[in-house]
Amino acid sequence: MQSNRIDLQAMWHQGRMSRRRFLALAGGGVASALLAACRREAATPTTAPQPGQTPGVSPTPAAPTTPVAVAGKEFHGAWPYQVPPTGHFNLLEGVTQSILGAGIYHDFILSPSAMYYWKEKKWLPLLAKEWGFEKASNEFVLTLKSGLKWSDGSPLTSQDVVTTVWAVRALRNVIWRYIDSVKAEDETTIRFHMSTPSTVVERYVLKLRIVSDKQYGELAKKVQDLFAAGKDMNAPEGQAILDEIKNFRPEQILASGPFQFDYGSITNAQLTLVKNPNGVMADQVLFDRIVLFNGETPDVTPVVLAKDVDYATHGFPPATEKAFQEQGLRIIRPPVYSGPALLFNLDRLPEFKDKRARQALAYAIDRAQNGTVSLGESGKAVKYMAGFSDILVPDWIPASELSKLNTYDLDPARAEQLLAGAGWKKSGDVWQTPDGKNAEYELLFPAEFADWSAAAQNLAEQLTRFGIKVAPRSVTYSQQPIEVDKGNFQLAIQAWGSSTNPHPHFAFVQDLFTHNIPIAANQGGKGMAFELKQTTDVLGEVDLEQLVVDAGLGLDQEAQRQNVTKIAQVFNELVPMIPLWERYGNNPVLEGVRVQPWPPDDDPIYLNAPYGDNFCIMMLWTGRLKPV
Repeated sequence: MQSNRIDLQAMWHQGRMSRRRFLALAGGGVASALLAACRREAATPTTAPQPGQTPGVSPTPAAPTTPVAVAGKEFHGAWPYQVPPTGHFNLLEGVTQSILGAGIYHDFILSPSAMYYWKEKKWLPLLAKEWGFEKASNEFVLTLKSGLKWSDGSPLTSQDVVTTVWAVRALRNVIWRYIDSVKAEDETTIRFHMSTPSTVVERYVLKLRIVSDKQYGELAKKVQDLFAAGKDMNAPEGQAILDEIKNFRPEQILASGPFQFDYGSITNAQLTLVKNPNGVMADQVLFDRIVLFNGETPDVTPVVLAKDVDYATHGFPPATEKAFQEQGLRIIRPPVYSGPALLFNLDRLPEFKDKRARQALAYAIDRAQNGTVSLGESGKAVKYMAGFSDILVPDWIPASELSKLNTYDLDPARAEQLLAGAGWKKSGDVWQTPDGKNAEYELLFPAEFADWSAAAQNLAEQLTRFGIKVAPRSVTYSQQPIEVDKGNFQLAIQAWGSSTNPHPHFAFVQDLFTHNIPIAANQGGKGMAFELKQTTDVLGEVDLEQLVVDAGLGLDQEAQRQNVTKIAQVFNELVPMIPLWERYGNNPVLEGVRVQPWPPDDDPIYLNAPYGDNFCIMMLWTGRLKPV
């Protein structure tokens, strides 16, 4: 989807309709016509654009394949994937372009040790039997359930966990900021020695999707030998191992979860996951297959309207949501604890190295308008600008400090003062940077994300009116974050906060590491190129890399609150990225066709983030979601 276009596929194969025009017509009752148009196309849904194709234009559908006769109960979901060989089966965390992109259904193939109930603050054990901290030895000890198996029938043991932990070290997994060794004590017991004791080690360990030693053992051994020789991933040998891991392409992946790919069923339109009887808790899952329809929002919309999808997490525009509701689909609005942010490439735009320039833009952007245009009532303007969810802020920052955070309320006059103070000048209606050039930039955004696309277009319009000319440019969703990491951008839309973990530490990792120097290095770039050693008014000289580690430091959560408050204050002052709005899901749910009614809206399970410990996945795993 491009900029301000809502490509609802069937309606616009022969032309384009502006977002504003669509909203106006939808308000007048055109949703039923939209539905009819979409249904005509729903029989052959197309895929999201692949690299090399024009963003926002659906490719030609693949020729239909002969259906396979099957029996049993099906659950229908939707998720964007790339057909092999572009999408591949190296599902190790941190490797890009795996077929499900480390999405929510990935858990059903490679199981984590446990999943978390965010409201009740308790765990659902999966591979794990028990776990805990041993303070005397500074160790976190994980014990697996006995009798676990891979999909080929071979045993799943502690060695598989050790292999996984070493393999992800090559991909700079943050767990290694806290541990310095991992060892298998016996077939089911693993000991993680913490060089830096922290409660977040529990989350890192339990949520890590385990791969098999049979497939990854040799690669993990190379990583272990590298560090044993006193070298690290920055050494030439380290880069060679990283490349080998990133380029590993198994024909199939051994599965530990209750499902496995039906490898012969994968087409441009859909793929099927079939029951893996050896998978953990497979007997509790009441569905025999999961059918996933391919594509981002434009591709999935007609399939949802045709009632071929039981649940989808995509960011649907307000008009599309209205069409869903007119069809009797239920909308669930879970907090996502994250959203889109404006990123700066400081290597290419040195004028934004001065924090006053970034602060100015925070004052110049109407975040509430941006959220409403993008996602209706599910796009709520960020208030505290603390780097993590407004929902969680009161739990971590005391009221006395909370009141000191700058909320950057819309104030164009204040924005102009800050830019002038940073050496910018205005020539007529156009701002000029301190070196005398007109402020003109390109804004990179993922083409198929309907909500982020609308956010990018509105942001460009707002900043252009303010006097900073911004031209939005779309790139297919699978490639855009790679381009950001490589530094091939000026301005970009990417995520702030953590939609996968409730501790603020994980939000700060996303804000300051993921598309920045520490982790962008995996793609050979610096991402935002925001240096992590900074001078601040609130704390003086700071090392943000250490502060992020400190945010999860120790086993005392009260002490952690002090560290979280510090980094939130620094983030609030420096605004290394500008969070725009906090997303709430507008997840359509179809009841009574393949799935019995879901729990009521006030069920605490819906406080789980839809991209973290996804409530649908957990309810399927435990049998709470039942087939008709």
